[in-house]
Amino acid sequence: MSTQTVPRPSAATANTPAADNIVLGGARRGQGRARIWYGVLGVVLALSLWELLAYWKNDPVILPTVQTTAKTFWSYLGQRYPAATGKTLWQHALVSSARIGVGWGVGVVVGVAVGGVMASVPIVRHIVDPLIEITRPLPPLAFIPLFIVWFGIGEESKFLLILVGVVPIMVIATVSALDAVPEELEQAARSLGATPLWTLVTVRMRAALPAIITGMRLAMGGAWTSIVAVELIAATSGLGYLINNAGVNLQTPLVLSGIVTISILGILFDSLLRLFHRSIDPTRR
Repeated sequence: MSTQTVPRPSAATANTPAADNIVLGGARRGQGRARIWYGVLGVVLALSLWELLAYWKNDPVILPTVQTTAKTFWSYLGQRYPAATGKTLWQHALVSSARIGVGWGVGVVVGVAVGGVMASVPIVRHIVDPLIEITRPLPPLAFIPLFIVWFGIGEESKFLLILVGVVPIMVIATVSALDAVPEELEQAARSLGATPLWTLVTVRMRAALPAIITGMRLAMGGAWTSIVAVELIAATSGLGYLINNAGVNLQTPLVLSGIVTISILGILFDSLLRLFHRSIDPTRR
């Protein structure tokens, strides 16, 4: 009975781009798993340090233990705060998230549109760029008293405050990303008959999208800072309102529960943007 031997792959075959991609993909997955475990270790160490400091201080008003904070967090997921007319912890989180979603979303659209026009029309860029440079260093928190005077304590002031923080970041990120797109891509599209607008939308924006998403992630952090700050001053709901009200009443575990909720929501939103970044950027897969 004859035996059939399977030919071994040659060195030239083993070094194909497909094989290289498999090796790189495995290496990236290994690095991702290691990064997750190191992150878990960092969180465990931070919680352990928190617990040790809480036992050493032995004052629940100044620093409650991790267990006390976790119990408070779980309790107020179904318990209203304030008790009479307030909302549960997740409802306060939902209010803040809705404000962030609307303000950040509109700010991203406006910033990307303005940045695209600035990157395509030099005259517009020369006119708008000084205005962006003037407003960019201004902290959105400085506009809180002004917006309260102009628009009151309703949703308009909160919405505009987020816009003030998001739009300059997105304009700068979009212009920088579009400037970094190789001119060869635009020239190739134009040589095939594409109009300048079509080239901007389908070629330059597509190539610049990974860098634009990075700007979106930075703007998201700024939006959370802005909304929590304005809810501390002029709101009757939201995580900022809950944190401020609980702090006035010396309910430190609830204050920490609100802070932890903001951290969880921030990580969640950032993770969604990371997944979007990975889905549209083949080099990140």
